[in-house]
Amino acid sequence: MTETSLTVAVIDPSRVRAAILEEGLRAAGVGTVVLVSDGPDLQARVAALKPDVVVVHLESPSRDILEQMSGISRHVERPVAMFVDRSDATMMQAAVDAGISAYVVDGLRTERIRPILDIAILRFNAFARLQRELLEAKSELADRKVIDRAKGILMSRKGLSEEESYKLLRRQAMNEKRKIIDIAKAIVTAADLLG
Repeated sequence: MTETSLTVAVIDPSRVRAAILEEGLRAAGVGTVVLVSDGPDLQARVAALKPDVVVVHLESPSRDILEQMSGISRHVERPVAMFVDRSDATMMQAAVDAGISAYVVDGLRTERIRPILDIAILRFNAFARLQRELLEAKSELADRKVIDRAKGILMSRKGLSEEESYKLLRRQAMNEKRKIIDIAKAIVTAADLLG
């Protein structure tokens, strides 16, 4: 991504600060800066913009704004960099819990904006990758449990060993051009129906 291809949505209740932030972002090489006013449909408006990153600048974050940013980070799936003039440990923890990718206290200076945006995007992408890997691992574990249950059913009903049960599952999957998990689910469902 080239610097000028970056699209940034700016949320700041102060129009004066928003204009300064917009100027700083443009000076930092950001190609498109869109000012977004705060409001009840903020998440939908940001989703429609599809920015690369969302920058929020506040004097002090509130629980309401952190909830909105959580929605943007998690549901709109965009990194959020939050600049605040003052904060405390409770708000910092709430920001982390909300999925804020970068939380900067009293640090909005033009020369720092671009590196902070870059790290926010990198942290967001790393977190999203970890989330995907976690979901895949959970799915694989759930699949493994179903396959093990299907093997157990085959072992008890057909008098097969565990290895023979797995070979039967694999052979059936190959014959039907389906995944082993699909065959295992069918066996478990049939066993549940038949008791």
